[in-house]
Amino acid sequence: MSARPAPGRRLATAAAFLGLIGTLTGTARADPKAHAPAPLPAPGATRVPDTAVSVSPLASFALQSTAKVSDSAATVSSPGYPARGWHHAGPRSTVLAALLAEGRYPDPFRSTNLSKIPKADFKVPWWYRSDFTVDDTSRRTRLDFSGVVPAAEVYVNGHRVATDAQVKGAYTRHELDITQLVRPGRNTVAFRVRPNDPDRDLSMGWLDWLQPPPDQNMGLVRDVLVRRGGPVALGDAHVVTDLAVPSLATADLTVRARVRNDTGRAVTALVTGSVAGTTLARRVPLAPHESRSIAFSPADVPGLRLRSPRVWWPAGMGGQPLYDLRLTASVAGAVSDSAHETFGIRDVRAPLNKDGARQYRINGRPLLIRGGGWSPDQFLRWDRRYVEDRLRYVLDLGLNTVRLEGHIEPDEFFDLADRLGVLTLPGWECCDKWEGQVNEDGSGEKWDADDHAVAKASMAAEAARLRAHPSVISFLIGSDAAPNATIEKNYLDALTAADWPTPVVPAASDEASPELGRSGMKMSGPYDWVPPAYWYAKREGGATGFNSETSAGPSIPTLDTLRRMMTPAELDTLWKTPAAKQYHRSPSAIFSTLKLYNDALTARYGAPAGLTDYVRKAQIAQYENVRAEFEAYRRNAHDAGKPATGIVHWMLNSGWTSLHWQLMDRYLDQNGAYFGAKKAGEPLHVQYSYDDRSVVVVNDHHSPAAGLTARATLFDPDGTPRYDRTLTGLRVPGDGAHGTAFTLPERVGGTSRTHLLRLVLTGPDGREVSRNVYWLSTLPDTLDWAHTDWYYTPTTAYADLRGLSAMARVPVSATATTRSSGALSITKVTLRRTGGGRTPALLTDVHLVDTKGRPVLPVRWSDNQVGLWPGESVTLTASYRTADLCGSAPRVRVSGWNTPERTVPAS
Repeated sequence: MSARPAPGRRLATAAAFLGLIGTLTGTARADPKAHAPAPLPAPGATRVPDTAVSVSPLASFALQSTAKVSDSAATVSSPGYPARGWHHAGPRSTVLAALLAEGRYPDPFRSTNLSKIPKADFKVPWWYRSDFTVDDTSRRTRLDFSGVVPAAEVYVNGHRVATDAQVKGAYTRHELDITQLVRPGRNTVAFRVRPNDPDRDLSMGWLDWLQPPPDQNMGLVRDVLVRRGGPVALGDAHVVTDLAVPSLATADLTVRARVRNDTGRAVTALVTGSVAGTTLARRVPLAPHESRSIAFSPADVPGLRLRSPRVWWPAGMGGQPLYDLRLTASVAGAVSDSAHETFGIRDVRAPLNKDGARQYRINGRPLLIRGGGWSPDQFLRWDRRYVEDRLRYVLDLGLNTVRLEGHIEPDEFFDLADRLGVLTLPGWECCDKWEGQVNEDGSGEKWDADDHAVAKASMAAEAARLRAHPSVISFLIGSDAAPNATIEKNYLDALTAADWPTPVVPAASDEASPELGRSGMKMSGPYDWVPPAYWYAKREGGATGFNSETSAGPSIPTLDTLRRMMTPAELDTLWKTPAAKQYHRSPSAIFSTLKLYNDALTARYGAPAGLTDYVRKAQIAQYENVRAEFEAYRRNAHDAGKPATGIVHWMLNSGWTSLHWQLMDRYLDQNGAYFGAKKAGEPLHVQYSYDDRSVVVVNDHHSPAAGLTARATLFDPDGTPRYDRTLTGLRVPGDGAHGTAFTLPERVGGTSRTHLLRLVLTGPDGREVSRNVYWLSTLPDTLDWAHTDWYYTPTTAYADLRGLSAMARVPVSATATTRSSGALSITKVTLRRTGGGRTPALLTDVHLVDTKGRPVLPVRWSDNQVGLWPGESVTLTASYRTADLCGSAPRVRVSGWNTPERTVPAS
């Protein structure tokens, strides 16, 4: 997140045009639930092939603190150095990630274990050492890398090849020619990585997201590549696309690359290749050490004008087809270098509307950005499957975007986003060194000349790495603060040089930069608890404009997760002492407790009677609040005045075990916040408006929906009906428009202060297409707008939902079956409200568990946390990997607001 006005919140490089930028990762973790990955074997030498062109990531490293190494740098970096007693790491790892993989410390995600890891161990540089072998030394050899956090001296075979003033910045790209140092057989590469300080280095920090790792993520978090080739290097290969909008009938492709002669003699390179079925060829004469840019365009290669191109769309709007570019440079008939890029064809525009809000359009169609703030693993460990699981959850929630504030993920992340159709909004982070020159409320140091150079090189490297990914729809060159004229020019020059294809946004806050002007975004909070009605006000963080980060703050996980992350004593404090500091919330003084949240929970739902009751009330509160947040923005998206154009929930996930800012927890379990967001994200959706009591239907499909029937029924908590209304023949336009069915009365009969609202939407065939259940009060939440702070608006009077606690306990029967097909299993669960009486079963939750009662995760439910009236039934489906059962027979655990918990077999 970005901390508003609160203290403590928020060379020159051989920046290359060659090859690909490595990936941000760390020690591999096959299972995100595993706390102590198996130690890696002792590093061996990476075998570099003698083929004409090769790219070989160094497979592993040996690590050791310089405090424990007395040998000289030349000795440490020479082949044959024993490195006895050193730690071992995979190809991408922070120092602490490597130590955790060896089991050096207890689970850092549980209790306060993280705070017990000595910080002093990471106040000195650490050595990273790796070997590679070659047979043929006639080819040119280069080291190609980025992801050094924060800086390092680089040595090869006993010789320093770069200083830590040259290799500086987490995102800068470096290409070092080591041809003259490479010898037949074993070769050694060593990095002397210095300690990281996000307030002093253009690296990565955590602000108020989580308790920062003691090593501040120092290490090598992207691949270090050994590149081998011939006399001519081929780099910066990319395709600039120009799609005809709105017809989408044609697309012009322009292929660009740079060809460099690395020898002292003149040569002629033959560049050949293909893209979209079109063959490319050109001879390029090069003087000694000359570098030249080349381009192929429809003007000289007619085949580069595509007819009926395969257009890339976000998920839910169309397909995600991708194209390939392949180029080869040859000299005298021998292959010297090659390049490959995957890209998509799409058009992204994001002008400011008449109200000054940024309005995205993709391929000519308007797009309401609905997303969440992305967090990587706290120790920057990369797990492709774990990341894909989270991105699939994004789609399951009905969201379309993730925002990366710093911590810009590796290439594989954006490959996955391209394939799945998840949009991404990468950008620089707030409040530390990245904004040290422009954010007076941040903690970052001012910049010097080297910092300006590093920032520009970082922008150039990331622009070249990300530009081809169709999932990337902008770059935010500022977060809480916009860059000044000097920084902005450097960024824009780098982006222009890279042929950056999508809108550049000056800040995620309502700031402006000299050339780009206003951001069209707002960062007006909230970040802590507000009531559901808050979201419908067209002010502050309410549903108008583009809110780049916002939420009602705390998100208490399920009881299963809480018991994994906290001790029994800590769990007692969680519900018994509302104002206590919570280690698993935030290091920020503002967000260190749950007081605002707990006060509202007690006032609205009643004081918790125990831990289980506290968690139960937290889930129902989070469901209603997150649902209202997304529903308000959806409803207001097509308003004539001050429409909502985007919302990014702060956050989507957390990098560790957290009590706030998450729609899913560390273990991928799903709480009330998750299912509230999922309900609000239904493509065709019936919803209630907290501001004017209207019942509306929102249609995200491209085509209009007609012949709909909307029904609203109000009940007392005991099931006594108080109001019922039905409207038939409802028609709703597509592309996110909404239609109003009717408005509910301000008052209904009876004395209850709490009511249940059941909304049911059926299609022309009478089948139910959307169901939504609300709990409402005759006493509204009252907001004190005049005393709004940057992180919340105070509530002076609370809705009375305590009547829910008087609901009778009612039975819900459950039957479940499972069908497995290869790696995938699907469990179907039929729930029925059985027994007598009129009281409904509210927020009935189903968890897939193994025979020991442990949740099987990840899992994607068709729906969950449902409301059932007497005699009603619903069938839910859960999709998951069969392997995640770990050989256990599946079971389902059913519980609810007023439903006794029970577990039934699902085999």
